[in-house]
Amino acid sequence: MSTITSSLSQDQEKKLLSLFGHARLHLLYKASVQGFTADAFHSRCDRQGPTVIVAFNTAGRVYGAYTSKDYTKSGQPVIDGEAFLYSIKAEEPKPLKVVGIAGQPAFTDVDTSPDFGALVFLHDNKPSVLSNPGTNFNFQAPDMHGGDFALIELEVYRVESWKKQELLQNISKYRPGISAVPQARILLVGPVGAGKSSFFNSVNSIFRGSMTCQAIAGTADKSVTTQYRTYRIMAGKRGQSLPLVLCDTMGLEEMTGAGVDIEDLFNIFRGHIVDRYQFSPSGPLMPDSPGYKTLATLNDKIHCIAYVVDTCKASILSQKMLDKFDMIRKKASQMGIPQILLMTKVDEACSLVADDLRTIYHSVYIQKKVNVTTSCRVMMAAVLLL
Repeated sequence: MSTITSSLSQDQEKKLLSLFGHARLHLLYKASVQGFTADAFHSRCDRQGPTVIVAFNTAGRVYGAYTSKDYTKSGQPVIDGEAFLYSIKAEEPKPLKVVGIAGQPAFTDVDTSPDFGALVFLHDNKPSVLSNPGTNFNFQAPDMHGGDFALIELEVYRVESWKKQELLQNISKYRPGISAVPQARILLVGPVGAGKSSFFNSVNSIFRGSMTCQAIAGTADKSVTTQYRTYRIMAGKRGQSLPLVLCDTMGLEEMTGAGVDIEDLFNIFRGHIVDRYQFSPSGPLMPDSPGYKTLATLNDKIHCIAYVVDTCKASILSQKMLDKFDMIRKKASQMGIPQILLMTKVDEACSLVADDLRTIYHSVYIQKKVNVTTSCRVMMAAVLLL
């Protein structure tokens, strides 16, 4: 089955996303493929949360309606203070946005065509729109659709937005499922210069509310980090510590005897290496050596591994480095440790992302880098892009 793709141009999508702030669009319904009917619309768009209708007319205009409420076919008028109509013109830098008339419902939740009063999409199960300015929403017809009611396409997207404060609160309220583990330990593993220490500093700065540089970070041929460090993250300058501990190590190097020793990593997995242990170039830590914690509890062990990879260098990882990743992955899988891939420096890898970070999940170049990395035997449960 062929993939159904969006009809929005890059410029149109950018303008549409500007109406939502931090959000991305997930295509639910495409009328030219699934039918210009109310049944086709409801079968794919009901109970999907916030959605935006995107109508394309024969005059080249793109316009539609947004609601934060579900379509449920209740037959009742729906009040939605966040709903709006919009229109995008190629010659205008910003889209037209029309909010609802005070005291009026945003739409009528019928089992027929999506009915926003002033605009009724798929009217009579046809590729057309019924326009009644002044009903629920007030606009000038030339500004909204140019008086052209015929549709060449109609799409509906789920609007997946995130709010910084809401995300921070969700992380702060997280609690591990086992009472004996008050804080989940996340180990950062990656080549020298991938950005492990910088990632911690960024996360810590966000929660502290000011710039911090607790972990030593920099660019060098050898790892700037020479100790095993466990960092607690504080919410605010005098706030409580989060239920997460980020663990930093020396960087991986392709040559034998350089960078963090694989056996030292395995000891970290098991919780046998104490905070501030100084890695030795002569070999891994032995059970009878200072710094080795014999009686490791579940709280000392690693609960998640984040492989940190520089996006710019993802496609040129050496075979020796890939072999090390493979050894680590297999051991972590044997121990049942969840693993994710954290790709850094995406703005340096793609100029379009550098211009607008909101395009990160729409960059074909970044997608290729992700595919290259995940296919190089570094198989993860999730991918984070930073």
